[in-house]
Amino acid sequence: MIFRCKNCGGNVVYSPEHKKMYCPYCDSLDSEERSEGNENIGQPDSHGKSNFVCPSCGGEFILDKFTSATRCPYCDNYIIVGERTSGKYTPKTIIPFQIGKEAVKKSIRDNFKKYKFAPTDFLSEARLETMEGHYVPFWFYDYDSNYKFRGEGTKLRSWRSGDTEYTETSYYDIVRDMNIGFDAIPADASVKMPDEVMDLMEPYGYEQLEAFKPEYMSGFMAEEYNMESDLIKSRADMKLRRDADSIIKSTYSGYSSVHTTQNNLTVKNENASFGLLPVWKYDYTYNDMSYPFYVNGQTGKIVGTVPLSKKKIWSYAATWWGVLTALMVVINLIITWSHT
Repeated sequence: MIFRCKNCGGNVVYSPEHKKMYCPYCDSLDSEERSEGNENIGQPDSHGKSNFVCPSCGGEFILDKFTSATRCPYCDNYIIVGERTSGKYTPKTIIPFQIGKEAVKKSIRDNFKKYKFAPTDFLSEARLETMEGHYVPFWFYDYDSNYKFRGEGTKLRSWRSGDTEYTETSYYDIVRDMNIGFDAIPADASVKMPDEVMDLMEPYGYEQLEAFKPEYMSGFMAEEYNMESDLIKSRADMKLRRDADSIIKSTYSGYSSVHTTQNNLTVKNENASFGLLPVWKYDYTYNDMSYPFYVNGQTGKIVGTVPLSKKKIWSYAATWWGVLTALMVVINLIITWSHT
């Protein structure tokens, strides 16, 4: 599936800046026409990779196992793989990219320009231009739950009378029986994207979740879900427990201490749905080591580790050593002069 411009025939992509479909060839907006083409996916090899024939130019290239949207290396058109975005692989919801590449490049430069020991080309235009936007597959879990909590709270009151200090301890029963509903607790379903990084990408503003439209995928990379919902539900369950505990604790305060005697969380109903969340990924390689950077495509939150250039560090140290040496020579000359 490709979106072509009805005015010039160019490849129309979704523009986060315009919040509309945009043709970068003739600058027209909302001029897309959907072209299904003739997709041809070969039999997968032992790694799940398949030969794929571009429906636009006929060029043949390798399609990774879970890829659902990509860019043809021959004609540069963005392709949405129909059979991997339909049927059970149809996302229910999506948060479209809210931040464009140029804004992300500026954000990375602004955040990391103070790192004097980063490699020279780390923030170069050529390197940053290789950054790509990815729609990462997530399962979203909805829960209806009941939380029964019982604890013993204490409050201390202290006062002094004469030379004597008194402390009074009061005890309270804390009882909560709450029905709590949770919507769209996320767990990423991508093998390529590290779970701990995707957790750090949060929070997303889920009020911007929309019904899925393939137009949003044009201009970006994407994957179908790599794992069924039941295989990663435990991650959502952990977030459920964490958030439920936080909600319960927010209902009691002012106690000096609380001893928990019961905290039973029961899930009465649950549902899972498949959706896509936006992430910009900047793959930087230095001295044969990979330093990936991830940027939340909705909020701009950045996760990554800046590489250090040993050459710059040694150069900096040598410069200061030279300055220090020169300073010591001057000091010695002044001391010698003062004694003559």
